[in-house]
Amino acid sequence: MNCTQHIKFPITSICIAPHQCQCKRKLCIDCQYQHGVDIIYTVPTHRFRDMVIKEIKESKIDQNPEFTEQRKNFLKILSQIESMLKNTWQKLNESIKKIYDTIEMQDKSFLKIMNDNFNPKDLSNTDLEKLVQIVQGKKLNEWKTQKNSYFQKLQNLKECLEKAIQASNDKLKKDMKENVPLDIKAKQQQNIIETPSQLILKPFSYQIIQANSIKQQESCWAVAIIKDCSLIAIVCNKLIKIYEFKQGMVKLNQVLNQHQSDVYTLNFMKQSNQLISGDQGSILIWLYNNNKNSWIYSQTIKGHSNCIRCIILNNREDLFISSSNDKTIKFWVKKNQWICQQTITDHSSDVYQLSLNDLQNQVISCGEDKLILVIEQSEPNKNWIVKQKIQVDCYGYRLCFINNNLFTFQPKYGNLMYVYEMNSVSKQFTKSKDITIYQGNEGCRLFPQQFIKQKQLLVNKHDKYVNLIRFTENAEFKVEQSIEFSTNYVYGQLSDDGQYLITWDQTQQEIQIRIFKEQ
Repeated sequence: MNCTQHIKFPITSICIAPHQCQCKRKLCIDCQYQHGVDIIYTVPTHRFRDMVIKEIKESKIDQNPEFTEQRKNFLKILSQIESMLKNTWQKLNESIKKIYDTIEMQDKSFLKIMNDNFNPKDLSNTDLEKLVQIVQGKKLNEWKTQKNSYFQKLQNLKECLEKAIQASNDKLKKDMKENVPLDIKAKQQQNIIETPSQLILKPFSYQIIQANSIKQQESCWAVAIIKDCSLIAIVCNKLIKIYEFKQGMVKLNQVLNQHQSDVYTLNFMKQSNQLISGDQGSILIWLYNNNKNSWIYSQTIKGHSNCIRCIILNNREDLFISSSNDKTIKFWVKKNQWICQQTITDHSSDVYQLSLNDLQNQVISCGEDKLILVIEQSEPNKNWIVKQKIQVDCYGYRLCFINNNLFTFQPKYGNLMYVYEMNSVSKQFTKSKDITIYQGNEGCRLFPQQFIKQKQLLVNKHDKYVNLIRFTENAEFKVEQSIEFSTNYVYGQLSDDGQYLITWDQTQQEIQIRIFKEQ
C-alpha cells in the first residue's frame, strides 16, 4: 500500500508516539523525514504487528471464564430489550400507517368526486349536501385543517423520537464510559481503533449589521425570534413590536398593545403560530391570523402576583413553565385553554431563569435565595417534584442545560461561570469545573443563557459582556468571542439556529443585529 501523500513511496512504518499525531500514523520514507518525532516512535509495519499480538497475548484475555456467565446474562437482557422494542415498534408502525392511510383515503375520496362524471340531479340530498359544503369551502377547509393537524402531530412525534434516541444514545455512551473498567493500555488501544464522527467546529464571530440597527429609546427587556427567522418580536415597555426579518433587513409590521404593564419575557412557539408574553403578573397568548396577516390577542392568564422572569415550553408545546418574583414556579398545561397544573414554592426569593433538559423530564431554576433547584417529573402520575437543592456561594440570574447530564450557571459576581455535572451513580448534580470569563458585577436580571446544539454554542451574558462560548468535542468550554458594551443593561436573544444575535442596550438605545460568521 502506497502513501496517500507521497504516492510513489510505500508505507513502511507506523508511528506509536503517545501524543495524538498531527500527521497520519501510517508513514512512508518521506513521512518519516517530515514527521518530527523521535525514531523510537516509528516502528516497521511487520514489527508493529508483532508488538500488537505480543501485547494481546500478555494481557491473557482468554483466561477470564467468569465472563461467560455474565455474557449469558447480558444476552438474555438484550433479547428481552429486543423483544420489547419490536413490540413497541410494531404498535408505533401500525399507528403511523393508520394515520397515513386515513389521509390517503380521504384525499382519494375528494379526487374521485373530481374525476367522476356525476349529475347533481341524480344525487341523494345527503350526498348533494356534502358537495354544497365543498362548494362553500367548508368541507375542504375542515379537511385541510385536520390534515395539517395530522402532519404536525406526526412531525412532533418524529422529533420526539429523534431526541429520545439521541438522548438515550448519549446517556448509554456516557454510562459505558464511566462504568466499564478499562485499564490504561485498553484505553490506548480503544483510542487507536475508534474514530468517532464529530462536528467540524470552526472559529467564528458575530459581526454587527450596522445598517440594520433600529433606534429605540424605550426599554427593551426581551426579544424573540421565530423559528424560521422571518419575524422578530421586540418589547418596547408595555408594547410588543413585530418586525418582518428578511436577510438581515427589518421592517415594522405590527404593534401589540394589550399588556397593561411592562413586558419581561417573549416566546414564539415552534410548532404553531402562537406568541406567549409575560409582564408583571399576567401571561398573554397571541395567535397568528392568516386571513388578516396579523397577530391577535387570544387569552390572558393571571397566575403570578409579581414580575414574570422566564417562560419556557416543552417540545410538544402542551406544557409551559413560568418563574416569577413572587417566589414560585408554575406548570401550565393545555386543555381548552391554558390552566395551572402545579406550583413549586421551594424558593424563598425571586426566581429567575428556568431550563428544560433534552429528555423533557427535568427543569432547573435559579433564585436570589442562592438556590438552584433540580425539579423532576415523577412516574406514573407525571407530577413535578424537587429532586435536589444546590446551595451556591453567590446567586445568579441565568443557567442552562447543555445536555441531560450537564448544565451551566452564571453567578452575579466574579469572573467564573460554573459547570455542574450529574454523577452517574447518585444521579445528583455537583459542580465539576469553572470557566473563566471577564470580571464583572451583574445588574441585568434578564437575557437568558441559551445553548444552540446545531453550533454547540452557549451565549452567556455577564456584566457588560455577551460571551459566545463553544462546547468542544472534548467536553470543554472555550470562550470564542466576548462582545463588550458600555453598560451592563444589555438584553437579547440568539435565533434557534444561532445565525443571528439580536441585542438592545441602555447606552446605544438601539436594536442591533449581528450575524454568525465562521473564520
